[in-house]
Amino acid sequence: MAPNAHTGLILVTGVDRPGIAKSIFEVLAPFSIEIMDIEQLVIRDRLILTVLIKSDPAHSGAIESDLVNFANKNDTDIAADFSSIHPEKMQNENLKKVLILSENLKPNAFSKIVSAINGNVERINRIKSSPLTIIEIAYKGTFERLPIQADADALALPENFGNHARKLVVLDVDSTLIEQEVIELLAVYAGVGDKVKEITARAMNGELDFAQSLTERVSLLAGLPEEVISTVRGGITLSPGAENLISKLIERGHGVGVVSGGFIEIIKPLIDDLKIKHYRANSLEIENGKLTGKINGPIIDRTAKANSLKDFAQIEAIPLDATIAVGDGANDLEMIETAGYGIAYRAKPKVQERADGVMNTRYLDSILYLI
Repeated sequence: MAPNAHTGLILVTGVDRPGIAKSIFEVLAPFSIEIMDIEQLVIRDRLILTVLIKSDPAHSGAIESDLVNFANKNDTDIAADFSSIHPEKMQNENLKKVLILSENLKPNAFSKIVSAINGNVERINRIKSSPLTIIEIAYKGTFERLPIQADADALALPENFGNHARKLVVLDVDSTLIEQEVIELLAVYAGVGDKVKEITARAMNGELDFAQSLTERVSLLAGLPEEVISTVRGGITLSPGAENLISKLIERGHGVGVVSGGFIEIIKPLIDDLKIKHYRANSLEIENGKLTGKINGPIIDRTAKANSLKDFAQIEAIPLDATIAVGDGANDLEMIETAGYGIAYRAKPKVQERADGVMNTRYLDSILYLI
């Protein structure tokens, strides 16, 4: 059994200024010291620095004396506490993580999330402040899934998720990668916008079979001129953070794919612009320059979406437990449940209940902090 180690916990606070951390370590340099842990934070020009050291017990008094002298000369507060501790208690390996995402984080929301941790919080770190506050909590124990709340999202990663260097992220398109439902945009030009919107809502809520509902909706587009496709394409906008998410994933060597219950004729130029390698979507039948009201080939339903995720993972040689699926509707559920981590993005209640993580915040590139 390993003997206890003599440690010192040093806390430094004061007004931040250049070189203060360097100067403190120069004070410590003459002693036989091993740095075990360190963390620094600056908030509103106030420095908070903590250092855990392993040292010779005989040096504790001299270390503390030199630190006090430094503090008195530099208008800084320093506290040091020395004690013996078992090495295992100094280890922070294998910590689990929860990400908190909020556009307006309130104390009550933060309290609820922390209360869902059955164990000990080891670290809390803000990793982004604008346009979204993102806080990472590292903990030991378990995380109890919270009821869905509108003011903050809590994404708890599975333990083995960080074991794979490369990930595959597969996204739904309508109301996920983009802000619109493409078929609803087409329906407006066909004069059946309200009817198609109502059917779409019921299908996304899981009240209707997706394939049947899509067949019905597309039939209402019969006779629509082909030129409307380019017009609708011009009205598409990416969800906030979508472009940054895709470009950063590709830049870092991760796999990216999209699977859509919408139409390739609308989204293909967007896919090309974003340089997305893997994609599947439905295809509209067009004859004599007009939509026939039919779909070419098999319909991309929930099973096809899940199979697409598996196919993309196989092509990229990425295991399923290193995949992330993102979607908003009932048609995405099988894909979300197949992935290593499934995210319900601004999704219908049924999808939120069954996904691993829920994002009601808008910025898709927050997903980068999970990887």
